[in-house]
Amino acid sequence: MRTIAYMSDRDGCGSDRAGRQSPPGETLALDLANLLPGSDERCADRLTVDLIANPVIDDAHVIGGGTPTPRLCVHYDAAQATAADVQRRAWLAANAIGAHFGHLRWSLTEAPEDEATRRAVVDRLSALPGVVSAASTTTTVDVEFERATVTAQELVDAITAEVGLATTAVSDAADDHDAGEGDGAGHDHGHGHGHGGIFGERSELVFAGLSGTLLLGGWLLATFADTPRVAEMVVYSLAFFFGAFFTVQEAFASVRQRRFEIDFLMLVSAAGAAALGEVAEGALLLFLFSVGHALEGYAMGRARRAIEALAEIAPKTALVRRGGTGDTVEVPVAELRVGDIVVVRPNMRLAADGFVVAGTSSVDQAPVTGESVPVDKRPVPDVAAAAASPDLIDAAARVFAGTINGAGAIEVQVTRLAGDSTLARVVRLVAEAQTKTTSTQRFTDRFQRIFVPVVLAGVVLLLFAGFVVDEPFTATVYRALAVLVAASPCALAIATPSAVLSAVARAARAGILVKGGAALEELGRVEVLAFDKTGTLTQGRPRIADVVPAAGTDETELLTVAVAVEEQSDHPLARAIVRDGRERLAGAVVPRATDVRALIGRGIVASVEGIEVRIGKSDMFIDSAERPPAEVAADVDRLEQSGRTTMLVRAGDRWLGVIGLMDVPRPEASAVIASLAELGVGNTVMLSGDNQRVADAVAAEVGVAYARGDLMPEDKVAEIAALRTRYGRVGMVGDGVNDAPAMAGANVGIAMGAAGSDVALETADVALMADDLRALPFAVKLSRRSSRVIKQNLWASLGIVAVLIPATILGLGIGPAVLIHEGSTLLVVANALRLLGLPMQSVAPAEPSTADGALSSANGVEASRG
Repeated sequence: MRTIAYMSDRDGCGSDRAGRQSPPGETLALDLANLLPGSDERCADRLTVDLIANPVIDDAHVIGGGTPTPRLCVHYDAAQATAADVQRRAWLAANAIGAHFGHLRWSLTEAPEDEATRRAVVDRLSALPGVVSAASTTTTVDVEFERATVTAQELVDAITAEVGLATTAVSDAADDHDAGEGDGAGHDHGHGHGHGGIFGERSELVFAGLSGTLLLGGWLLATFADTPRVAEMVVYSLAFFFGAFFTVQEAFASVRQRRFEIDFLMLVSAAGAAALGEVAEGALLLFLFSVGHALEGYAMGRARRAIEALAEIAPKTALVRRGGTGDTVEVPVAELRVGDIVVVRPNMRLAADGFVVAGTSSVDQAPVTGESVPVDKRPVPDVAAAAASPDLIDAAARVFAGTINGAGAIEVQVTRLAGDSTLARVVRLVAEAQTKTTSTQRFTDRFQRIFVPVVLAGVVLLLFAGFVVDEPFTATVYRALAVLVAASPCALAIATPSAVLSAVARAARAGILVKGGAALEELGRVEVLAFDKTGTLTQGRPRIADVVPAAGTDETELLTVAVAVEEQSDHPLARAIVRDGRERLAGAVVPRATDVRALIGRGIVASVEGIEVRIGKSDMFIDSAERPPAEVAADVDRLEQSGRTTMLVRAGDRWLGVIGLMDVPRPEASAVIASLAELGVGNTVMLSGDNQRVADAVAAEVGVAYARGDLMPEDKVAEIAALRTRYGRVGMVGDGVNDAPAMAGANVGIAMGAAGSDVALETADVALMADDLRALPFAVKLSRRSSRVIKQNLWASLGIVAVLIPATILGLGIGPAVLIHEGSTLLVVANALRLLGLPMQSVAPAEPSTADGALSSANGVEASRG
């Protein structure tokens, strides 16, 4: 989870990197671990270089390097930029670096003792295109790579295939900052379906068909034709070759990794049958195994294609208006630049992320957000402000690559390159989610590593059955080989990955990004859900409801000062005061505030025309020299009793008055809470920075069990910890920015409205792409259904093995055993694929949202007041 904290010069940001006196101007210290979580010194150096290249920044350097809490010290020209400007520039630069470079850490579960083997790992990785650096310790391998050139999955495939080390805890620090926490990957659990060949992806299925045809031909020759035995053996040998072709490759790869897996067991059984003279039965075993393997690969490929299809929905070209002539030219999407104007005709797919600068239309955003109803789009009121602060653009003007334009023609200014679009990021994160496994999968992996050697030992013991049972040695060997087939845990190996892959693909289609099996599993296990209030259970678009001037002032002075200060903040309450305040002021001149400082969770302090102005909740003034006078306190009490959020305004020694704001609950909130209760999540909590009376009023209206108000960000973290102690597993639903510490403290963090938000996409375990709570019950339902499917698959696979082993000991032949064995594998995969068709349950529809239609000031200091 990423949060941005910034400190003043007293926090140790007083000199440049060489120890000289800092340049003139202001200084700002930022938490480097929050800007670049999991990154290394190279990324920190890149960040400082990028910042120094900015004309308003005089210097940037790291202080406290090598400590647990390094900071980025930025020296800037206060005449050209505010602290919020510098904070935003650092944030954007860090996001650009995170989007370009990825960091992976492998924890070696079977760490090689010799340095030469570890060096082979590093050398292999270093040789791959896109790998910037690779280094190893005795237990880990750390890799930095360029995302545009190589993916995390390609690195995993390369290391396991070429070097052959079992690994766990694969983590991409740019997307999953808990490296080494058990998100395991590194091999394909014995089922590698990415075979190529002369027939492409169908090669394994074609080879299996050839094996079956030759097997049938050999049987026909032996049964109905008077052909020499040699001719039959040649046909059966060819059947062996085609049936074993891909199985031998996978068995060899697993043996190189010092693992004896399913493919190896099958080859031993087939070779043993042939050695006993049962050539036809050995060929039958390999034919059935290769057919089952190929069909399983096809079924799993269907789930993968559902994910890969996301990447295909964005168009390959775009119509761009360039130059002064106004003419359009068609260019490849990869050549689009930030700032280009893209012309989108009716019913065309959008080629890039950006904002509308001309025209109005309705856009189908289902491919990205999962929204079922097209969203109305209109131009931004201020193009320059929108270009300067794209993260603050209103939803009514923001558009995404891959979405579908409606009947109106629009023009869109590009804010992201093709590789950094929301769609591209979702595709990348979903693909990387496939490398992260659940605790159930890690259990089955460990089980297999123990079970397979035990089976081999048991088969060896069965070879001595002749000392107990009077039978020929060939019959004893045949029985042992049949047991070997029966005990191969094929279905067990694929039980969890198939379900997780299908669930992640289904979630992506519904506009829900689930970051791997671990997050999917945790979401289904939560026993209590905690909600942020502002923007999560409420619409997040508060409006001024009351303006109460204090004695000796008037509404105009109160609003003028409030608007001047709040223009420097991007908090929802600040945006409401600026928007509605300017409407009430009707064009009056508003001065510019300077020396803006946010007091997180309380309010904001600034200087207006040389006078210090403080705006915030009542708590902000507890430590002040003067508390609010009785009449102001009475106004606050009256407004709060009516459910208002109150902001007190004080300029110097004068109290200017109170502004009351109201944020109405989302129309769908109560239905969502009811749906969650039906799913078994009856424990719901609302955490808010608002006063307790406002929190209680909102909680009662939407149906949340209880609410906690007057919470600072650190208080929310404490509340999450208390909930975990009381209930067990806790989920936290927020916006991915203000609530990041609380989301990090929960078992699973769920971000609302993640489309277009780098922060939400990178911080949350589960991201609801649309700003619509109705996707939450479906996400919980999908998670719980996938957990049930995984349990069904595990019980089915283990049950069939438990039945087959004694059956083969008692005389069941190799042919029937392999037929049941492969049938169980396909049954498990088919059961998992049912998740792809899980319908989204109906939740009371939300009313169409009405956008504010205004972009808050480009200068944003976040004041987390609720």
